[in-house]
Amino acid sequence: MRAYGMTDIGQNRVVNQDYIYCSQNPVGNLPNLFIVADGMGGHKAGDFASSCAVEVFLQAVRLKKGGSPISIIGDAIQKVNYEVYVKSKSSPEYEGMGTTLVAAVIMDRSLYVANVGDSRLYVIGDTMRQITRDHSLVEEMVSMGEIDKKDAKNHEKKNIITRAVGVTSKVMADFFEVELVEKEIVLLCSDGLTNMIEEADIFHIVNQEQETTEGKVLRLIELANRNGGRDNISVIIIEPDKFEVQVC
Repeated sequence: MRAYGMTDIGQNRVVNQDYIYCSQNPVGNLPNLFIVADGMGGHKAGDFASSCAVEVFLQAVRLKKGGSPISIIGDAIQKVNYEVYVKSKSSPEYEGMGTTLVAAVIMDRSLYVANVGDSRLYVIGDTMRQITRDHSLVEEMVSMGEIDKKDAKNHEKKNIITRAVGVTSKVMADFFEVELVEKEIVLLCSDGLTNMIEEADIFHIVNQEQETTEGKVLRLIELANRNGGRDNISVIIIEPDKFEVQVC
């Protein structure tokens, strides 16, 4: 397995409210772990929400004695939600903060995924499949047939999310299990990437066989910035069928 992750402040933000974690090595009882969190709130609050979420998530996973990948991830998300929610009530500067979270684990050929919010996970091979479903107002509008996918990309309410970690005392995450086939690649990202690059361009860059995993991540972030970089940009690429050691 080869994996590489990077987060970038973008062109317009003064603070990076994204936070990522990328480990090809075991974390607790999980064989590997990949996380993207995109914080929201004031500058300090959003930054704290995402970093706190990832650190509490890791602590919860390490303390969990057993269970399936989905149960370990699910319990960790509930712990994270509680900690961020309590912190948001502790001080006016943290009031209303929250974060998206998408987490993934690969075990043999099985990909286990959980998400809250609109950070995404894709599986890319012969096609590009979005595995997660955005918890956003425009996604609900698309589902109800009020707008189409093309209009959703640039809709004025694009940034309104309907579910986030730490906003309420309880949170509901979506869970997915996907069987990977040979040469499929996994991409986790914040909306700072998908709002700035067309999926066709993401597909093309990720499928460049001669490019390194790190090179693909850097090219995606570079293109998002070149296209305007209106938000923080986070990208993790995992290539299960490439076995050279590469540190995240």
